[in-house]
This record gives sequence, structure tokens and C-alpha cells, in this order.
Amino acid sequence: MKILSHILLLLFLLLPVEIEAQEDSARILIPIEDTIKVEQILSHQDSLKLFSGNKELLKNAKRDWAKWRPDPKRALWLALVIPGAGQIYNRKYWKLPIIYGGFVGCVYAINWNNQMYKDYSHAYLDLTDKDPTTQSYTQFLHLGNTINSENKQQYEQLFKGRRDRFRRWRDLSIFCTIGVYAFSVIDAYIDASLSEFDISDDLSLRIEPAVINNNVYSNSLKSSALGVNCSLNF
Repeated sequence: MKILSHILLLLFLLLPVEIEAQEDSARILIPIEDTIKVEQILSHQDSLKLFSGNKELLKNAKRDWAKWRPDPKRALWLALVIPGAGQIYNRKYWKLPIIYGGFVGCVYAINWNNQMYKDYSHAYLDLTDKDPTTQSYTQFLHLGNTINSENKQQYEQLFKGRRDRFRRWRDLSIFCTIGVYAFSVIDAYIDASLSEFDISDDLSLRIEPAVINNNVYSNSLKSSALGVNCSLNF
């Protein structure tokens, strides 16, 4: 009985130790899980740092406009589609008022000359017909002047000449508009092509007097002549 009581006492003393050990092991699992969560948080922060670093690289990788050169073909096609777009692409904004001012002036000239052509054409038709009620030509007469049988032929020639002149000016304005459009296209292409042209200080033109010897005569004085020597360094 004594031995049995000692065994029971020993088991009773060891039982709390095992329970505490199990509790300690359970407590140890919690920090491990927390450690995983902390690592996950740190990895997320690292990804944010990496993403922000990539954004900085993208900012630094932006186009350097000081070294940028336009493409002549692209400038040509842009100018063909939209007048002035080639100059915008070449970053020559100061040319836009010249081009669009030329277009506005030509369009105004076309409209004005066309209107004058219609007015004089109508006046000439009213003057040459036999209907006395059609007298649109009176708006072109000076104050106090009238048209009679004596000066009718003179006014017919006058109105006909002005009609043909304003028609010619209208057609010329149309050709000028086409010329402005062609100028904008050619300027955009040439400007983009010359963007690669070397204009550094290494380019120099030197002009100086020189003695030219043609070796025709044995006498050096007779075979020599004064000239100008031009040298281009690039």
C-alpha cells in the first residue's frame, strides 16, 4: 500500500508539469503564426517599396526632349492629314500663326472674290437682257449716273471685265490655298530631316587669298595667278 500511494503521489506531481508543458507548447505556436503574419506584412511593404521604385525608374526613363529628334516620315503624314500638325510634332509652334494665317487669308480672299464675281455676273446678265425690271447693276453705278443707249455698251464691257477679273482672282486664291498647304507639308518634312544636321562649332568656312599655279609655262611668274581659296571643315 505504501508503494501504491507513492506511485499515485508521483503521478499527481507529474501531471501539472505535463499540462504546463502542453500549455507552453500551445503558447509557442501563437508566436510562430504571428511571425508568419509579420513576414507577410513585411513582404507586402517590400512589394510597395519595389512598386514605388519602379515608378521612380519610369519617371527617370521619360523622354529627354533635349535629345529627341522628330521622324521625317511621321511629320510628313501628320502634315498631310492635318495642316500644321507636322509643325506641332516638330515642336516648331511659332510657325503655326504663319500657316493658319495664310489659310485664313486665302479662304477670305476666295469668299470675297467669289461673291464679287457672282454680283458682277448677275449685273452683266441683267444689263444684257431685255427685261427692264432686272436692274441689279444699279448698285455698281456712281451717284447720279444712269445707263442709256449711248453708254450701255461701255458698261457691258466694264461689268464683263470685272466679272472675269474677280473670277480669275478667285481661282488664284484657290491655288494660293493649295500652295500654303503644300508649303506646310514640305516645311514639316524638311524641318524634321534637318533636325539631324550638324550645326556644332566644328563646322567652319574659311576664305583666304591664294596663289594658283597652272604649270603651263616654265616661268613661275607667268604660270601663277591670284585667286581665292575656300575650305570647309566639318
